Amino acid sequence: MSVYTKLLALLICFISVCCTQKQEVKNDPEAQKRTDSLELVKKAEEEARKKPKTAEDITLSKELSYDKHTLEESYPYKDTSRHFQMEKIKEKLALVENFQRVPANYAVLQNYKNRNQEAPLVKNYHRNEYTRISDSLGNERYQSAPLYVVGETKTPTLYGRDGFLVKLQSADTLDMVKVEGISFEGVFEVPKRYVKSLGDTVNFHHIAFVDVTNQNILTAERQGDCKWVIKSMNPATTGRHKPPYAQETPTGMYVIQEKKTKMFYYKDGTTSIEGFAPYASRFTNGAYIHGVPVNNPKGAIIEYSWSLGTTPRSHMCVRNASSHAKFIFDWAKKFNALVIVID
Repeated sequence: MSVYTKLLALLICFISVCCTQKQEVKNDPEAQKRTDSLELVKKAEEEARKKPKTAEDITLSKELSYDKHTLEESYPYKDTSRHFQMEKIKEKLALVENFQRVPANYAVLQNYKNRNQEAPLVKNYHRNEYTRISDSLGNERYQSAPLYVVGETKTPTLYGRDGFLVKLQSADTLDMVKVEGISFEGVFEVPKRYVKSLGDTVNFHHIAFVDVTNQNILTAERQGDCKWVIKSMNPATTGRHKPPYAQETPTGMYVIQEKKTKMFYYKDGTTSIEGFAPYASRFTNGAYIHGVPVNNPKGAIIEYSWSLGTTPRSHMCVRNASSHAKFIFDWAKKFNALVIVID
């Protein structure tokens, strides 16, 4: 008997068995019920997979990798108390789960110090307290990328902040790249010089949450489907509103883009280096998560400051204990980790 004949015989036998099983199920009401039940379970599981995740679906447990200067979930502050906004954090984690459920080509908008050219004026703009131009949502022109309504490439409508995360909807080699916002809502076109492709294999499983209201920082790492673990819970000091130099840390979702063991900074209004901040991870514009500033370019690293976790006093950056800044520096990889600033 030839190989072909044997395969044909096996196929006929398989079809015969299947038909027999189907007939048995048809003639057996109980078997039919079991089959129907399995189909319903499969259908329910498929619908559950399609349904967007919510905060209630997120499991958030504590497994600290960094245990210095640790804060409790709720803790005293002066004559009141502060806390970590766990429900809001879970909502953001659900958002992260949802946008990663479907394979995508990710990209980040970039224009640090206008290196990719100053963005054109948007249709509706105003000049803010820092004498800089902003769009209708308050996003500054400086260090941002222009967002054009699809098909309308004469004048942009909004500015996309440096560090904003997007999904590519067209090739990133075109003069105008079509993107879908993750850090913002909507689909826009952006000149390709402002778009850095991250590819389709990146996973955002490391997130630092900065709370500008409670002045704290929490890091979380994904361990499985909707399962996240807290790696650290620490005091932080964010940016303050003090024109013309100090700005608030902007809320939103950003990609960590750059790291510096020492981030040197100027004295306000000069080009004279005043000092440095250790273990700095930049996520938008000139905003870094970093250690305690040292007002001496050649000074030694300072571990902690009494001002951490009190009131905003930084120049947009997020100050941490220096060892915690180093933990984030080592733990959160460039273009593979997020900073989510909440209020």
